[in-house]
Amino acid sequence: MKALILAGGSGTRLWPLSRKNFPKQFLTLNGDKSLLLQTVERVMGIIPPNDIIVVTKSGYQFYVISELSTVSAAHSILEPTSKNTAPAIALGIKYCLDTLGCNKDEVIFVSPSDHIIRPVERFQEYLREAEKVAREGFIVTFGILPTRPETGYGYIKCTGYSPGSQQRYFKADRFTEKPDRETAECYMREGNYFWNSGMFAFTLGTILEEFKKHEPQISKELDKGFDEMLSAFTQMPEISIDYAIMERSDRVVTLPLDVYWNDIGSWDSLFDVLEKDKDGNITQGDVCSVNTKGTLVIGNKRLISTVGLEDCLIIETDDAILIARKGEAQKVKDIVDRLKKESRNEIEEHVTTYRPWGSFTILDEGPRYKIKRIMIKPGEKLSLQIHHHRSEHWVVIKGVAKVTVGNEEKFIHENESIYISKSMSHRLENPGKIHLEIIEVQNGEYVGEDDIVRMEDKYGRIQT
Repeated sequence: MKALILAGGSGTRLWPLSRKNFPKQFLTLNGDKSLLLQTVERVMGIIPPNDIIVVTKSGYQFYVISELSTVSAAHSILEPTSKNTAPAIALGIKYCLDTLGCNKDEVIFVSPSDHIIRPVERFQEYLREAEKVAREGFIVTFGILPTRPETGYGYIKCTGYSPGSQQRYFKADRFTEKPDRETAECYMREGNYFWNSGMFAFTLGTILEEFKKHEPQISKELDKGFDEMLSAFTQMPEISIDYAIMERSDRVVTLPLDVYWNDIGSWDSLFDVLEKDKDGNITQGDVCSVNTKGTLVIGNKRLISTVGLEDCLIIETDDAILIARKGEAQKVKDIVDRLKKESRNEIEEHVTTYRPWGSFTILDEGPRYKIKRIMIKPGEKLSLQIHHHRSEHWVVIKGVAKVTVGNEEKFIHENESIYISKSMSHRLENPGKIHLEIIEVQNGEYVGEDDIVRMEDKYGRIQT
C-alpha cells in the first residue's frame, strides 16, 4: 500500500495564522509538530516512508523538505499550479505507476495533510481494513459519524447503516457539500449520514477505470508518461475528486470510523481540539485574562489582556489581529475575500517569510526603504544575485557571514558591516555552526521582493 498525502492547499480559514504562502498544513497548532508531519507519522505505523508520496505546490517545496527532514525517504511531487484534488490525485497515481513501478493491484490511500485524528493506533486498524475492502474492487471513503449539525463539512448518505451494525462498510448513495443548518439537522435525525473526511482508498486499477468512465480528459492525461503529464498539468480540468469520481461512481462505499476527527477548518474547530483551563479558556503567548470564559487567545509578541469576555476568539500576529465570536469563525473567509479585493498583502505573506536557507522578517518599511532581520542556517547560503533598483547595507548581529561582492570574498563578524551597491553581484552565506543573524537596510526607488536576478542558486530557483 502507498500513501498519497495532499499538501497543496492554500486555505485561509485560519487567517491570520494561515496564509496563502504559508497555509495551515505547515502550522504547529496541536503539539510541537506541523499538521503535515503529524499526518505522515500517522500512516508510517503501517506504511514505510519510501511508500509515502506528498503532492504539493511548487511554491511549498522547501516547506515540505524542511517538515519531512526526519522522514527523508518520503517522495514529493510538485504541482506547477493548483488544479484541485482530482488532478493532484491523478498525478500521484501516475507517479506510482511510472516512477515507483506499482502494478494495478497496488492500494493507494489518499489523505489531506491538515487533519487531526486520534487515537492513531485505532485509525491504523481502520486503514488496514480499508486496504482489504479496496482489494475487493471498491473505492473506500472514510466516514465520520456526526456529533453536531455541522454546516462546514460535506456529508455522505449510506444505505443500510444503523447504530451498532456489525457490517464493515456500506454503499455510499449520495454526497452533499456543506448543507445549511436545517438540512444538517435533518441528516443528524436520519442517522445514516457521515461527515466526508476527504480520505479514500482504492487500487490503481479501480481508480484508472473510474477516471476513464467518468473523467475522460484526466484519463487521457494518464495515458501519457509522468514527465509529459507534469509538463501539461496546466491543461488539466480544475475539479475535485468528489465531483469527478465519488458522486458518479457506483463502486463507492463508506467505512465508518470510530475515532476523533477534526479537519481544523475554522477557529471554532481548533477550539474544540485544544486543552482548556478551569474557565474553559485556551491561551497561548503572553495573556492576562480577568473574568474571561470559553475564549481562545493566541498571542504573538504583545501582552494581550482580556476583561469580561465570553465565547470569543482572539488571534494576534505581527501584522494582524482577528477578534470574533465563537460560532462566527466560518465568516473569516468573508474577511479574507474583502482583503483580497483590496490587494492586501496580509492574506499572502506573514511578516516573517521562510526560505530554504532560513528566514527573513520585515521590521519596518516605507517609501524607498525596507529593514529586515535575516536568519541563515549553518552551512546555507543565498543565491548569487543582483538588484537593479536598490542598494543594501548588512550589519552582522550574531555569527559570522561569508560575503561575496563582485569578485571579492570576505568574512564579516559581529558588529561589522558591508555595503552592496545597486547592480553589484553579491552573495551571503553562513560558514559557521550557529545561526547567522544580520540586519539588512534596503534603499532605492523600488524595494519589492521581485527585484532579484539570480545567477547561481543551490536550490534551483533560477528561471530560464
